[in-house]
Amino acid sequence: MNLARDLSRALRPGWVMHDAGLDPDPWQTQLLVSEEPRHLLLCSRQSGKSTTVASKAVETAIFDPGLILMIAPAQRQSGELFRKAKDIYLALDDVPRIVQESARSMELANGSRIVALPGTEATIRGYSAPKLVLVDEAARVEDALYHSITPMLAVSRGRLIALTTPYGRRGWFYEAWEHGGDYWQRTKISAHDCPRIDAEWLKAERESVGDWAFRQEYLVEFVDTDEQFFSSALIEAAIDPDLEPIW
Repeated sequence: MNLARDLSRALRPGWVMHDAGLDPDPWQTQLLVSEEPRHLLLCSRQSGKSTTVASKAVETAIFDPGLILMIAPAQRQSGELFRKAKDIYLALDDVPRIVQESARSMELANGSRIVALPGTEATIRGYSAPKLVLVDEAARVEDALYHSITPMLAVSRGRLIALTTPYGRRGWFYEAWEHGGDYWQRTKISAHDCPRIDAEWLKAERESVGDWAFRQEYLVEFVDTDEQFFSSALIEAAIDPDLEPIW
C-alpha cells in the first residue's frame, strides 16, 4: 500500500464512502470519524445505517488490522451487512488484497478478518478479542446474546456499534438507549433527517402501514409492540418498587 495515500485517507473524513462512490450525510461522516468505544444507532429504515457501519468495518480492516464481527438475529441479515462491506471494499483502490473469502467472511493480507455470524450465543462464544463488533437489528437481539458479546471486548478494548430501528419498549437496546447514561454515544436519525427519502412518499407510507408501524420504522419511536395487551406505561404505573415481595 502507498504510505502517502494512507495518510491522505486518514486525514479525509468519510474517505471510505467517498472513494467507493458514495456521498455520506453529515451524521454518517461523524460516525466514521468517531473514536467512541460504544455507539448506539437508532435510525429509520433506508437511512443508510447499514452502509455507514459497513464502511466503518472496511476502514477498521484497513487501518486497524484484526477481527471484525458482524452479528444479527439471523444469518441472512448479517450476511447482507457483510455483502455491503465487501462491495465497498472492492470499490476501493490500493487496499490489502483478499487472501481468503467465502459467502460470509473474508481475510485480508494485512491479517484482518471480517466475519458475519448468526445471532446465537454458542456461535459468538467461539470468537475472541475483536477490534470491532457490529450488531445489526440490535433491538431484536436477545439480551443473552448481547451479554455474550461484551466480554469479548474486555482484552482487545474493541469497539461496539449497535444499529437498529426500535422494537418496542423492551430489551437491552431500549434499556441502553434510555438508561445507559454516558456509557454510550447515541445517534438518532428519523426519516425526516434523510434527504433521500421524499416527504410525499412518507405521507403515503404512513397512510399505507398505519400509525404504529410508521412511528417505529420511520420516526424511530419506542412504541409498544402491537401484540401487547397492556401498554408499557400502564404496566410501569402498576409497579411499586417500594413494596416488599411476598414469599
